[in-house]
Amino acid sequence: MKVILRSDVSKLGRAGDVKEVADGFGRNFLFPRNLAVPATAEAMKQWERGKEKRAKLLAVKVGEAKELAAKVNGVSLSFSRPAGAERKLFGSVGKSDVLKSLKSCGFTVDKDAVILDQPIKQVGDHEIEVRLMPEASAKIKVTVVARE
Repeated sequence: MKVILRSDVSKLGRAGDVKEVADGFGRNFLFPRNLAVPATAEAMKQWERGKEKRAKLLAVKVGEAKELAAKVNGVSLSFSRPAGAERKLFGSVGKSDVLKSLKSCGFTVDKDAVILDQPIKQVGDHEIEVRLMPEASAKIKVTVVARE
């Protein structure tokens, strides 16, 4: 089934892209959430008319994301958590902790932008990627210290 994406869909495409998806994925996921519309002849004509406008908007978004990535790049965050004998935390430092810390530093990023496969459970320095867009990403340093 051919669809036109109305919003950015992770691992599928950006708003305005025409994609081929499985029937069930379109019917059960994309359409109910208004993430896509069927690529009918009329919808394709409208899509062609809006192509230039979408390209300009995307260029502006990418520019803003690159600016924010340049500001966020190299930011150092520090967390204090109770830890055991082997420098293993009794809790963890997760995405939400990183997001709150970034927000307190004045950076507002989407929760999906922080790339953290597993929560941090060891004391020490860790490097985390913040991917604002595929073209714009930054690395931040997270330091976890043991609290007595």
